[in-house]
Amino acid sequence: MKKYMFPVVISLIIGVSMAYFIIRQYESMPALAVSSEAESLYYVQRGVYTDIDSMKDNMKEFTHYIYNVEDNNYYAYIGITTNKENALKIQNYYKSIGYDTFLKDKITDNKEFINILKQYDELLSKTDDTESIKVICNQVLAKYEELVG
Repeated sequence: MKKYMFPVVISLIIGVSMAYFIIRQYESMPALAVSSEAESLYYVQRGVYTDIDSMKDNMKEFTHYIYNVEDNNYYAYIGITTNKENALKIQNYYKSIGYDTFLKDKITDNKEFINILKQYDELLSKTDDTESIKVICNQVLAKYEELVG
């Protein structure tokens, strides 16, 4: 019995030590929002700015926009949709009036906003009128500010 005791104790010490180091690695990783109601949305990004004043100065032509702060940078968005084709439609609208944009895929778990966004997406998918696209984008961003921001 004594000859088995030493390997068992050493195995337990090694196992606990390895578990401790593995768990410590996961503590430093950023957490992801996990929800059964979370959905991937397409954000139409206008630009990235290093400070809020330059962002506000560059975004003053837009009636509505939203922004996120990530890594000390301000990311400004001028459109949100659940549908890739609608995201491209919004992007083409802004390109036609002289603005370069980028698509960004982000996860959102606000169920109320997602439901409203899907209703606006139906309208957006049925129109090619530039004024309608502009109005829909502004309405979506206003709802985002109201419900999420």
